[in-house]
Amino acid sequence: MELAYYSDYAVRLVNSEDPARGKDALTSVDAVRDLFGGNSSAARRAAEADVTRFRSVRGRLRSVFEAADQGDETLAVDLLNSLLLEFPVSPQISGHDYRDDDGRPLWHMHLADHPSNATAGFTAIAAMGLAFHLTEYGVDRLGLCEAAPCRNAYLDTSTNRSRRYCSDRCATRANVAAYRARKRLEADRSAKTGLAADSTQRSSASGER
Repeated sequence: MELAYYSDYAVRLVNSEDPARGKDALTSVDAVRDLFGGNSSAARRAAEADVTRFRSVRGRLRSVFEAADQGDETLAVDLLNSLLLEFPVSPQISGHDYRDDDGRPLWHMHLADHPSNATAGFTAIAAMGLAFHLTEYGVDRLGLCEAAPCRNAYLDTSTNRSRRYCSDRCATRANVAAYRARKRLEADRSAKTGLAADSTQRSSASGER
């Protein structure tokens, strides 16, 4: 499993809430289990108490993205370091599930967690994955969607650091909104120009009389 995969854990958890719209998908044990994706063995550890624990961790992870989005690199790193200290993992070399053409294991790095509960295991992996992404690509690659009111988290992996939205849907919505705003501005300017021209013509006509 690629280490970059683990950073998606953090994004999935942060985006389980939409603060601007007052929506929260993290309301049940099943919702917690869904966050683990294909990691079914870890998901089975989830219990009712993890709903509250996950929400708490979610707020802390969102704070990392918010600090990064505001350009406060030191705060983003400090917040993430506090999670890494609280929820440690053990890096291990693994060959499970991956084989080359000769049937030999394709060795890769794996993050082994030793959790006391589902929240601890998920957070350990999410924080470490986010740390790998941050140190590999830079703090400015952690972003929050600019398409109001959406503030979903995303990881920018573009070659030119150009990503601004969490999804194609938000990008399209923002582009349409910007286009309509430009059209309104152009219409307002045209109307003001027309009024000014009419006023000038009336003044000229009055002067001629």
